Amino acid sequence: MRTALLQSSGRPGSTVENLQVLDEAAGRAAASGAGLLVTAEMFLTGYAIGDDIARLAEPADGDAADAVAEIAGRHGLAIAYGYPERAGEAVHNSVQLISADGTRLANYRKTHLFGCFERDHFTPGDQPVVQAELGGLTVGLMVCYDVEFPENVRAHALAGTDLLLVPTAQMHPFQFVAESLVPVRAFENQMYVAYVNRVGREGEFDFVGLSVLAGPDGVARTRAGRAEELVVADTDPAFLAASREANPYLRDRRPGLYGSLT
Repeated sequence: MRTALLQSSGRPGSTVENLQVLDEAAGRAAASGAGLLVTAEMFLTGYAIGDDIARLAEPADGDAADAVAEIAGRHGLAIAYGYPERAGEAVHNSVQLISADGTRLANYRKTHLFGCFERDHFTPGDQPVVQAELGGLTVGLMVCYDVEFPENVRAHALAGTDLLLVPTAQMHPFQFVAESLVPVRAFENQMYVAYVNRVGREGEFDFVGLSVLAGPDGVARTRAGRAEELVVADTDPAFLAASREANPYLRDRRPGLYGSLT
């Protein structure tokens, strides 16, 4: 399945303008043959927008979700987008996957919040593995800091995730996560990982870009630079199957030794 990564911070503070950016990017992604478009963390509203996070938060089935579904249907490709999710009094840092026919397939709430900013504005989720079937692949969802915990990604590997989508807001000076850690996660867990970042300065944060789609061999299939960019690469189920056959990590695990981890 051809996958497009939209490295963009959109227009922080304006859901309407971000939907317009998404619509334009979906058109370009579809023209490239992509069946899936993935945005950055909190793309729908912006990340460093303070109390506007709560003001702009919507339910998973809210008006913004309907607008994304319309874009997905019109361009004929699935979309995974980051947004603030309103659930009663709680606000979650979430990612939702919508199919090419506009169906809401899966919604994930970030489980590991990074720093005081996120802990002040969000409630952490409590479901570590969220998956959906798309394009013949089992697709998993995660958000940014979550991928830096090996237990999280290993849980997806054990649950059969083929392609892990990770909208992110990775900032300076932690660019090594995009450059080194994400390809290693893909290799050690035998999956594709699509890590899609914001870019540029927002408030106190300087987002580094470097979005990447890494394969199960630890090699980047595509990587963005440090500016707004749409990059595209393929995920190959046959290559994934061959890689899993050759790599013994998951077969050689000894879970009985790992009790002390929990």
